[in-house]
Amino acid sequence: MVKPDPNKIYPRENDSTICYLKNIIKNPDIIIGDFTFYHDFAGAMDFEKKNVLYHYPVNHDRLVVGKFCSIACGTKFLFTGANHAMASLSTFPFPIFPEWNDDVFVAGAWDNKGDIVIGNDVWIGYEAVILSGVRIGDGAIIGTRAVVTKDVPPYTVVGGVPAKIIRRRFSDSVIEILQKLKWWDWDIEKISGNLQAIRDADIEALKEV
Repeated sequence: MVKPDPNKIYPRENDSTICYLKNIIKNPDIIIGDFTFYHDFAGAMDFEKKNVLYHYPVNHDRLVVGKFCSIACGTKFLFTGANHAMASLSTFPFPIFPEWNDDVFVAGAWDNKGDIVIGNDVWIGYEAVILSGVRIGDGAIIGTRAVVTKDVPPYTVVGGVPAKIIRRRFSDSVIEILQKLKWWDWDIEKISGNLQAIRDADIEALKEV
């Protein structure tokens, strides 16, 4: 077995549709963990441009994604710049237009919802949309074309528009053990040595590690 390399761009030989995101990101406000990958049928290299939207430096918000996440084709992360000021008497974004600006701080055109934070081992389905300010817990699954407007607990499956909880993946006791084990933080050799137990959901074997 070849030792997994988190520093590769393309983990699969002759396949440019899947890349390890950490190794192509240039924006310091996008932080991606080891082995998290993005798949795109048209090629995965334009993730920053095509998938992280309305992410303007003036807002100082971040996209933070943990390790071993699977992000499907067409997933979109919509940041604060996509919002409008709902408490105003008008939702028109006056400050972004020079003729209406009158020296108002441009970020005042929208409500700032903050960072998007994705845990570890999260699977985000095809064309899902994650809105600014959302936190998604470890091990969660986001359904195809779901629109996630609220936080998602660890190891929870959500889907729909807006996304709602469908079910928990495991019992509370198993989820608690997984959150303590944090297998994604193990070194590569330890993960590889216990891969069968991880894949078989053998929680008893993992507790002995």
